[in-house]
Amino acid sequence: MSYTANEQRYDEMIYRACGKSGLKLPRLSLGLWHNFGTNDDYQNMKNMCFAAFDRGVTHFDLANNYGPLPGSAETNFGKILREEFAAYRDQMIISTKAGYTMWPGPYGDWGSRKYLLASLDQSLKRMGLPYVDIFYHHRMDKNTPLEESMMALDTAVKSGRALYAGLSNYDSATARKAAAILKELRCPFVLNQVRYSIFDRHIEANALDRAADDAGFGIICFSPLAQGLLTDRYLDGIPADSRIGKGGPFLKREQLTEEKLGQIRALNEIARSRNQSLSQLALSWVLRMPQVTSVLIGASSPEQIVQNLGIVKAPALTQEELQSIDRITGVNP
Repeated sequence: MSYTANEQRYDEMIYRACGKSGLKLPRLSLGLWHNFGTNDDYQNMKNMCFAAFDRGVTHFDLANNYGPLPGSAETNFGKILREEFAAYRDQMIISTKAGYTMWPGPYGDWGSRKYLLASLDQSLKRMGLPYVDIFYHHRMDKNTPLEESMMALDTAVKSGRALYAGLSNYDSATARKAAAILKELRCPFVLNQVRYSIFDRHIEANALDRAADDAGFGIICFSPLAQGLLTDRYLDGIPADSRIGKGGPFLKREQLTEEKLGQIRALNEIARSRNQSLSQLALSWVLRMPQVTSVLIGASSPEQIVQNLGIVKAPALTQEELQSIDRITGVNP
């Protein structure tokens, strides 16, 4: 039996414009960086997509190398699109990226025109789509002229293979220069996707909020839960099935120091005082910033998605709570 979307899916979600563009994204978007790869459970992938879309999450974010194996997240999501979401394609924002290593040799990495456009064509084939809504350059490339990479994004848009251009992991100065080039090309540039969390003040450290205001683009944040540190997973130790317990590549055991654990527990007390989970507090904190259009959540189960979506209409953090968070994490705002 094929999927039928919840008719009330738009009733609770809040949508915000990407900078000065007309494109709106849900406050929470679903990232497919983890748990959509070759060895992951396909039914669970579908159930997570259903749980998200049924609650107004219209944006699904991918990249060419998401898996593992690289490309498998796009392949799996493309299968879900064909089998379950075909009737809802025009109600969805689907994005992908190119910039990290995807295939051997000099043309499968970084930011050349050759790589970006070839990768986009491969991504479209894997997902079975004629276009994506947003195509990102995934990282800066000091060895390729910025104009070349931006002209490749412009070609992607003007050829109909993407509707909007995006950047990812761009610092403030380079994002400003890229935005100026894309503006001159009359290419709609809508988002810079960056890492950001209570433990990683990447936006303030790089003045990305000011760049977004000046150049008119939005910000979408990834790793808002600091790869799981800002959840209840580690409050009482390291579970064997956690990212640290499994010895994964992105979160190491040495990162969970006694000082860090103390901070996590103190933040959890603030969350409890707000009747939130720690992950909900962390998401509310990221979304407090007006330049942040949306925040990307990853998940391993539909239940995690449903819980995190509880923050959409949560009360704003008070000034006292924000100051307490800064004091706990040793940040001087």
